[in-house]
Amino acid sequence: MNFTSACLVVEELSRVDPSVSILVDIHNTLTNNAIRFWGSKQIQDKWLPRLATDCVSSFALSEAGSGTDAFAMKTTATPSKDGSYYTLNGEKLWISNSNEAGVFLVFANVDPSLKHRGITAFMVDANTEGVTVGNKEKKLGLRASSTCPVVFDNVKVEAVDVLGEVGLGYKYCINILNEGRIGIACQQIGVSGRTCQVLCIVCIHCYNMLMPSLL
Repeated sequence: MNFTSACLVVEELSRVDPSVSILVDIHNTLTNNAIRFWGSKQIQDKWLPRLATDCVSSFALSEAGSGTDAFAMKTTATPSKDGSYYTLNGEKLWISNSNEAGVFLVFANVDPSLKHRGITAFMVDANTEGVTVGNKEKKLGLRASSTCPVVFDNVKVEAVDVLGEVGLGYKYCINILNEGRIGIACQQIGVSGRTCQVLCIVCIHCYNMLMPSLL
């Protein structure tokens, strides 16, 4: 399925349930595309079959003091002495799909002194020791879509689970969010289109109910 087709799917799903559509949008236009574009063959072979069948993904970027502001990111990924793994520590907030996710695409800084040039992307299995998903946020809308904090407490991630190159996570994040935002725009088109359709039905019904009494 190409990007245009994925956007059309998101739009149509939004006409019925925008919570489902946002799950599909994040899963496909963010995580899946990031793996397709920058994932190693090992990561692609490990995750893409599952992401196409039995596993939901989540995009873990935002923090208390940083949304897409990479300079304020506090989550760290400390490399081991032999470089075989990284230890992730930090907390992500407002993470969509987090309650259902089987894997997180996590952005963390391997060297805060490098600022955004230290940000790296990691594929983190949700069952990894030290990963904790908090309570769902109480939201005005999209309540069927889980939005939770996610804590990473001394989470060990193998070096082979780095997505792309070390230090290029910020670049990947910005590029992939551009596509994700288009998906969210398609969601709004679907919601507004369905709203207009329902309003037209209501207006026609009211017209048919009231006109006889006015004649």
